[in-house]
Amino acid sequence: MIRLFIQRSSSALLVILGVTLIVFLLVQLVPGDPARAILGNGATADAVQALREQLGLNAPLPAQYMQYLAGLLSGDLGMSVNLGKPVADVILPRLGNTVILSFAALLIAVGVGVPLGVIAARHQYGFFDRLAMAISLCGASLPVYWAALAAIAVFSLGLGWFPTGGMYNARMPGGLPDLISHLVLPATIAALVPLAVVARLTRSVVIDTLNQDYIRVLRASGISERSILWKHAGRNVLPPVVGMIGLQVGYLLGGVIFVEVVFHWPGLGQQLYTSITAHDLPVVQAGILFIALMFVVINLATDLTVAALDPRAKVAS
Repeated sequence: MIRLFIQRSSSALLVILGVTLIVFLLVQLVPGDPARAILGNGATADAVQALREQLGLNAPLPAQYMQYLAGLLSGDLGMSVNLGKPVADVILPRLGNTVILSFAALLIAVGVGVPLGVIAARHQYGFFDRLAMAISLCGASLPVYWAALAAIAVFSLGLGWFPTGGMYNARMPGGLPDLISHLVLPATIAALVPLAVVARLTRSVVIDTLNQDYIRVLRASGISERSILWKHAGRNVLPPVVGMIGLQVGYLLGGVIFVEVVFHWPGLGQQLYTSITAHDLPVVQAGILFIALMFVVINLATDLTVAALDPRAKVAS
């Protein structure tokens, strides 16, 4: 297990280094002069030149990248051009709000998707199986942006059950109940695709496991179906399901941008959208980097968890 941890951690560090390079180059490849885009066409040449010096855009690309890496290692993410404060002070509070939304969506996706997949597998090719898979397919196929707008139109504007957006009531914040009421709709919409993926994978893995020879032996021994499913088959079902859930965590952290924009949720996605439209490149660069780093870290944690649950993975390592 220690050897596996070292191998996975070394690979993760190389991926992180590659991510920093890709994020750096993506910003550099934006068409036009970034300084001119930030200041607007009405800015003077001296003002543009001064901003280029401030952002270090006059140095060669390798020197800019090394300076960027040095800043990251020292915890300096730069200054927000539009807000005039450190990028970390802009990103970190928004990151916490995105984690709240992603965690709530994950709870919905796992809490509904796993039982849905198990029940569908138990009734393979039956009415419930076909209904469950049809619902999950529809959930995965709906555009998130459209589903969010439809949810607001029906449950907020039509029925008045939930707020249309935000994280708290702007006039009278009501603590945890207020947060939950604002969280229900965006978390549910964000969970649609992961829920469908988890349900379909769980169904597939459970069906495959229940068709194994050792399951037939257990049935012949008179062991109940409930015990076979949750006690014996669960050992083989758990590792691939946990691996898929880990991938969905990464998807949620980077894929809730549209949900945050529609529901005005003050998270990292909303901040990225605002910064992109304002050409605040340091904030955009840091936001993309944070999402990529979290995805790498979560994948590493998922790999180690699956290896701990699956003895075959430990032997192979």
